[in-house]
Amino acid sequence: MLSKNQIKYIQSLGQKKFRDAEKVFLVEGPKSVHEFLTNPTTKIHQVYAVKDWCEKHSSGYTGIPLTEVDEIELERISQLSTPNQVLLIAAQYEESADIDPGGHWTLALDTIQDPGNMGTILRIADWFGIKQVVCSEDCADWYNPKVVQSSMGSLGRLRLSRRPLADWLGKWHQIPVYAAVLNGTPVQQVTRNKEGILLIGNESRGLELSVLEKAKIKVTIPRIGEAESLNAAVATGILLSHLIESGSL
Repeated sequence: MLSKNQIKYIQSLGQKKFRDAEKVFLVEGPKSVHEFLTNPTTKIHQVYAVKDWCEKHSSGYTGIPLTEVDEIELERISQLSTPNQVLLIAAQYEESADIDPGGHWTLALDTIQDPGNMGTILRIADWFGIKQVVCSEDCADWYNPKVVQSSMGSLGRLRLSRRPLADWLGKWHQIPVYAAVLNGTPVQQVTRNKEGILLIGNESRGLELSVLEKAKIKVTIPRIGEAESLNAAVATGILLSHLIESGSL
């Protein structure tokens, strides 16, 4: 049985200031927890799981610090509206001091504030083999439970860096920088490349002018129907599928 202090502590990790103070984050649900438990770079602090999960999986994850809880306790410590069997507390990954975009593709995210979008974009980057993502300082917190949940483990496989984006872009004049905009060159007409930086902007405002000015190529996904815009994560996936040169990653 969990003590009141344990429950209060785990609940507090739903807030950024407490996560950052403790340098940890939460992962929930069997699939996501499996991704982090099998990632050798993940430092596990504690796993809390209901009896069924413990009986099925405890032997498969040897050496993990595991505490069995009942359904009511899991509901009290969960950040989900419908708790799902298991909750993991892990150490935050060390942020990459610098990201060198030479020779491969890098995502640069400007003011992506929706946690669901952020997590999905990280998952898409992982799908396309992109290993590094640079975020502006006002992007959503990588360790927001919704980001972790929607990234489905990809968070732990990426090099992440948070910094003033325009300043960082200014260091890499030799790397082609592509900006996702509404009125650019249709992406089907843009030559695929083995390296580049793809800029994805805010869900409603797009890219900040200081960031947009760093782009050498402005690309758009041609609209056929009547929708006003595309979700940032959807747009990221479509653009990457057209821009990345086969075998370049």
